[in-house]
Amino acid sequence: MQTEAASAPLPAPVSRYRRKSPPIWLQIPVLALLLVAALPLFFVVARAAQTGWHEAWALLWRPFVFGLLANTMKLMVLVTIGCAFIGLALAWLVERSDLRWRKHWNVLLCLPFAIPSFVSGFTWVSISPMFEGLGGTVLVMILSKYPLIYLPLVAMLRSLDPALEESARMLGYNRRQVFWKVTLPLLRPVLMATSLLVAVHMLVEFGAPSIMRYQTFTTAIYQQFELEFSGSNAAMLSALLLAMCMIMLWGEFRLRGRGYARTGQGVARSAAPVRLGAWSVPAQLALVVLVAIGCGTPLTMLGFWIVEGSSAAFPLDEILQTLWSSLSYSFGGALLSCLLALPVCLVVVRYHGRMANLADRLPYLLHALPGLVIALSLVFFALGYMPSLYQTAILLLVAYALLFMPMAQGPIRVALEKASPQLEEAARTLGHTPISTFLKVTLPIIFPAIGAGFVLVFLDCMKELTATLILGPTGLETLATKVWSHTGNLEYAGAAPYAALIVLVSGLPVYLLTTRAYAQRRG
Repeated sequence: MQTEAASAPLPAPVSRYRRKSPPIWLQIPVLALLLVAALPLFFVVARAAQTGWHEAWALLWRPFVFGLLANTMKLMVLVTIGCAFIGLALAWLVERSDLRWRKHWNVLLCLPFAIPSFVSGFTWVSISPMFEGLGGTVLVMILSKYPLIYLPLVAMLRSLDPALEESARMLGYNRRQVFWKVTLPLLRPVLMATSLLVAVHMLVEFGAPSIMRYQTFTTAIYQQFELEFSGSNAAMLSALLLAMCMIMLWGEFRLRGRGYARTGQGVARSAAPVRLGAWSVPAQLALVVLVAIGCGTPLTMLGFWIVEGSSAAFPLDEILQTLWSSLSYSFGGALLSCLLALPVCLVVVRYHGRMANLADRLPYLLHALPGLVIALSLVFFALGYMPSLYQTAILLLVAYALLFMPMAQGPIRVALEKASPQLEEAARTLGHTPISTFLKVTLPIIFPAIGAGFVLVFLDCMKELTATLILGPTGLETLATKVWSHTGNLEYAGAAPYAALIVLVSGLPVYLLTTRAYAQRRG
């Protein structure tokens, strides 16, 4: 559940209880994380130096690379525009209109979070090869990623003071003019920031384009490294991909935090809903079609292939073993991510200075690193400096932590900022050491937030594909890699049970979190 809002760091409040420099037991893990996060940059520079700068330039200045760039940009632009349009329209319908059954629609519209894009891609390709290529990939990615824009826009619309729109109406503006001249400008910062986030996702997406036979930078990098054993080509393509991601994340960073602000508390009330009138039935039909295409089609095809597969062969032992591998590695990745997120959050919230500033920017750096580039940099480091780590569980868990630690930081940091530092100061005055204070005072307070971060990371580890394919120990099969390998061999019935388990494990938490959040807002 790419709850990217959960991974976004929040500005630390200024407090007189914040100390100047963190203790050594907090500095060591933060510095280690910063060094590991810098590995992709080191990997790109080192491989370019080994290859030679002239040869590196020759590898980049080729029609093949320009074709990859064109394909990647087409996918990024089309999906971003499609997600922005759908997300904005859905958010307005749910929050500003008199649409019937809004609570139920809000849940249904969030269900694509539970269906990984590569699972959705496999179901569409299994219908017909006509869905392969750019058109099918754009369709699948829009249906998978529009919640990244829809959910923040819904939250923004709920928080807007309705008096702004009402004042515009009193000045003679009609509903359409109010939307274009008042509502949309207030939503524009969130819309642009989330659209850039979707664009970054498109730059690093691997599973769906690979399954749907659409070549982008990520699929070409994997092919160069895994199939053609060309580390130089993979490194140069990784350099371009990393540069593009950094540019996009710089734009998202600049937009983050810009938005609507007001003086005073405002009025805690909802805006008067706009009557759809004759458009009510078409709006309901449009939502039915969207949910049917986005969720109904993948789930129906999964059911069809499970029945077809079980009529011929249903390797229960193999499925259970794969499920156990996914659960155990996801548990390890989530645990390591939370353990690493704790010292980072403590340094950011409880201390100030250079170390706190570096820790504050660490999530942005990790968020800008493509999973494929992280995996290749860890391979480069292991083969060059610690060969015993190559294709071990440790290296794969480190990759999971680098990829998903920002998701654990969100809830942990919020909990730390709400926890009173006076309790910690009181414990220190009673003679407790910093570690003892953390274990006996701070940890019990933030433990529920650690659990929330653990669940978020666990779900993403269950769906992770690229790092697992490259770094996984020999013989390791997870639910995601099983779907990918069976689909590559056109064994759709064989892939269906593993894909269904991914949806089942991911779907229940998504449903519970969505219904709970809506109930809290409306309650």
